[in-house]
This record gives sequence, C-alpha cells and structure tokens, in this order.
Amino acid sequence: MTPGADTIDEPTLAIPEEPPFVPTGATRPQLSVPQPDHADRLPRRDVSGKEPGFWWLGVHGGAGETSLARLDKNTKAAGHHWPVTAAGSVVVLVARSNISGLRAARLAATEWASRSLPGTQVAGLVVMADAPGRLPKEIRDFARVVGGGVPHIWHFPWVDPWRYGHDVAPEDLPKEARTVLEQVRLAVTAAVGLPAK
Repeated sequence: MTPGADTIDEPTLAIPEEPPFVPTGATRPQLSVPQPDHADRLPRRDVSGKEPGFWWLGVHGGAGETSLARLDKNTKAAGHHWPVTAAGSVVVLVARSNISGLRAARLAATEWASRSLPGTQVAGLVVMADAPGRLPKEIRDFARVVGGGVPHIWHFPWVDPWRYGHDVAPEDLPKEARTVLEQVRLAVTAAVGLPAK
C-alpha cells in the first residue's frame, strides 16, 4: 500500500472468553468412601442463624482460618468445626503446607466425601504457606494428591506480617494472595449451584 492511500479496516479478532471455572477434583460426596475413624473426624457445631457467604474451616490448629476470615467480612472462621445448618453450608478447607497439615486436610476431605455431612458443600482447599519460598517437591506432590479429593486447591503465599500478629488489609496482600481469594470466591459461587448430596 502506498503512503496516503486509503486504508481498509481489517477485521479485529474477537477476544475469547475465559474458560468456565472448572473443578479439578471431586465435586460431591461419593458412595464408596468410608468415614474416617471417630477420633480422626472434625467436631460439628450447629451454626443456624449465623450463615455467612461461606466458612473457612481450619482442619487443624494454626491452619489460618481466622486470618483468612479477617480479610472478608462476608466469611467466618468455623473454629475447626464443621458448620451445620438446616439449609446447608459452603465450606473452604484450610491447612498449612506441611505434611501433618495436609494429612489433616485429607481426613477432612474424606469425611466430607463419605456422605456423612448432608447439606455441606466443600468448595475447595486453601493450602497456607508455612514458610517463605517454594514448597519442597514432596509436599507439592502430596498437596496435589490431597487436592484431588475436593473441587479446587489453592496455594496461599507466605504473608510475613501475619507471623508477627499484624492484620493485613486485602489490598496490601501480595498479588498472588489476592488472586487466590478471587478464585475462592468464584469457586464458592459455583459450589452454591451444586447440590450437596
């Protein structure tokens, strides 16, 4: 084309829509999963009348459920208990990124999968960094296995101020952490549409 010649508008390519938020693990309880031994089950608590948008359920002490609940006033920490209501509850499991934390998450996922918690929908598992830096391969691999028992798994990065007991505003979190929180919200929205059987 010569300079100054009329140009023809070329068609613009449509930007593809983002793919739907697809679960990566089990989305509902299973018929063939036995309950864990009584000693390995989390306690249950009736929380009728206190239903938030969803519950953070720390599957062991120090998991981080309270820190996560402080970031969103529409959520609550479940206090290491399955929150039981007549209408049902949406729960996000929370565990530290160490072997014992992931074992506790596996037990909680198994308890949910055993169909012993009617009305409870698990939206996923947040694995909270227990130290700064990259996870060792053994822990990453085990987290992937445990994550197969729930619809989604997210890795929440290390937040240094929490080590010192300081609150952090959501906007001051690392970008990766803000992304995880947004993905959790999307998964909870999707979970609400899934029947808990």
